[in-house]
Amino acid sequence: MRNSLLLCLIGLLSCVVYAQEEETAKDTLRVGFTTAPPFIVQDNNEFEGINVWLWERIATDLNLKYKMVPMDFSAMLDSLETGGIDMSINPLTITSDRNRKMLFTDSFYASNSTIAVANISSFQKFIQFIKSFFNQNFLKGLLLLLLIIFLFGIVGWYFERKANDEHFRKGYRGIWDGIWWSAVTLTTVGYGDKAPKTRMGKIAALVLMFGGLLFISGLTASIASSLTVNQLNSNPDGFNEFKERPVGTIANSSANQFLKDHFFKDVKPYDGVVAGLKGLKSGEVTAFMYDEPILKYRIQEDSTLQTLQVLPAKFDVQFYAFGLSKNRTELERAISQRILEIMETQEWQVVLNEYGLTEL
Repeated sequence: MRNSLLLCLIGLLSCVVYAQEEETAKDTLRVGFTTAPPFIVQDNNEFEGINVWLWERIATDLNLKYKMVPMDFSAMLDSLETGGIDMSINPLTITSDRNRKMLFTDSFYASNSTIAVANISSFQKFIQFIKSFFNQNFLKGLLLLLLIIFLFGIVGWYFERKANDEHFRKGYRGIWDGIWWSAVTLTTVGYGDKAPKTRMGKIAALVLMFGGLLFISGLTASIASSLTVNQLNSNPDGFNEFKERPVGTIANSSANQFLKDHFFKDVKPYDGVVAGLKGLKSGEVTAFMYDEPILKYRIQEDSTLQTLQVLPAKFDVQFYAFGLSKNRTELERAISQRILEIMETQEWQVVLNEYGLTEL
């Protein structure tokens, strides 16, 4: 009898302990994440970064129990949608499509997408410079310049050939004199070895001089543009130049959707930023487009990526926030309130500055 009572008591205690453990497990948040420096930085087995600091501060203030779950980016988004995890502390961009599938806290940082390209060698720059001379716009401008010089040379010789045969000789030699005078006048060199004397010759010279000023100015700008070796590096709107070229970005990211919406024809998705930048370095793509702070941090911290550079192009403004599963409404409100309170502190600015970031 006593043995039976003891067994019942042990069974009852086991049930209570199991129920308590189950209840504790339910109260423990499953927090998904993937590395995204400078927001989530992995150093051996420890993690730091802006988002890690922010989440630890929030969890402490709200007395939240949680378990960190490392995941791939795509799997993390899918798990948020299905409820496999409770939330993600990655810097997720708020989009209309994602907002239908998950909850978002208030935004804690605003950024934009940009473009990373590979630096070219001096030899490659020289080859591009030579190829620039065969640019269609350059050849058209040069042909038009020669045509104007030739036409005004003939006109000048025609008016001056009889009254000014010292400067404009007769026959084919006079035609050469006219072309020489036209070239010198158009380019504003003005040697003065040949000059018109007749009224019509002077009128032609006036038209050539004033018209030449306008033409040469426009042609010079066109040639300079055609001969610019690295034009994309100084063009803030340079991302349009890549629409016909193979470019890379992160799979299932807002940048990927942005490129598709803006008719980029050859977009290669990568699973991670490092893989994408290495693909850029090896020549798989001509540019890699993603969030500016993440690209800059990766290139700056990885010595193997120092041959890459970030262009000054800025597009696709993004607002970062934590993502939560749809059934966590109350938790989202509490976290959002705490985010706003933390962002109003000087400590938040110090953390951003520590990782080289400033508010947009």
